[in-house]
This record gives sequence, structure tokens and C-alpha cells, in this order.
Amino acid sequence: MLQLVMPQTLTIVVDIVAWGAFHAATGYAAYRLSDERLSRDGWGLRERRFEDRGRWYRRRLRIHRWKDRLPEAGAMFEGGVSKRELPALDAEGLELFVRETRRAELAHWWALWCGPLFVLWNPPLAAFLLVAYGVLVNLPFIAIQRYNRFRTQALLGRISRRRSTP
Repeated sequence: MLQLVMPQTLTIVVDIVAWGAFHAATGYAAYRLSDERLSRDGWGLRERRFEDRGRWYRRRLRIHRWKDRLPEAGAMFEGGVSKRELPALDAEGLELFVRETRRAELAHWWALWCGPLFVLWNPPLAAFLLVAYGVLVNLPFIAIQRYNRFRTQALLGRISRRRSTP
């Protein structure tokens, strides 16, 4: 396998810059996705049985206790939407929120998937630690997006049922 050889200090600088670049690039790529692409859950984003409409995250991870303490960068790019609060309480605002949780989840999955690139210029232990860092940093944000989306989708379902009941 090809491994670039750099002085240790330069390698550390490259690692820090690389993670920053990966997060910025994946965030920007997700920002550029169309509303059409984000209008439904694909295979990777769909709810799994164990998630139980977000209840698993609340029961097992106690996500409701810590999720608001993490940073939120949804409005980083012009026209972006912060997910700190719902944009509106009507169906249209809730649907926008659901799309934005998909966008954020994809950005964090893509950033996490950049981790294996660190094996190209780092010794095995450092590469392992950098990949682990990527997993530990991104998984909480992925969990938050899934938790919020499933809860919001359940709310949208209730609103839809109420509208269709005579």
C-alpha cells in the first residue's frame, strides 16, 4: 500500500486540515442537494425496526438529555436552515425540517466515510485513531438527525390523519 512519508509535525497538521476540509466539503456537498433528492428516505436513511420512531434513541442513548449541547451548523451556508428549532409548526415547516435532517445526516455519513483516507499518509495506529475520531465525532450527529426526523415524521403522520378524517 502507498503511504506518504512526512515529518511527524507536518503529518499532524495535514491530519487536522484534512478533517476540517472533509467536514467542509461534505457539508457543502449536502447543502447543494436538491429538495427533490431530500424529499424521501432512501435505503441508508430509512428507519430501521429497532429505532421505533426514535424511541430507541431516547430510551437507550438518552439523546434528549444531551442533543442540544452539541453545535449545530445548518445555517453555515447561505440559505441553510438551522435545526435548533422547527422552522414552522405547520406541515410545510415540518416537511422542511425533515428534509434538513436528511441533509445533515448525509453530510455526517459522508464525512465519516472519509476516515479511511487517513491510512494513505499515517502509520497504522495513527490511522486507526483518526478513523475512530471520525466515527466518534459523526455518529452522535447522525443519531440526533435520525431521532429528530422520526419524531417529526410521526407528527406529520398525525397531522395528515387528522386532515383526512371527516
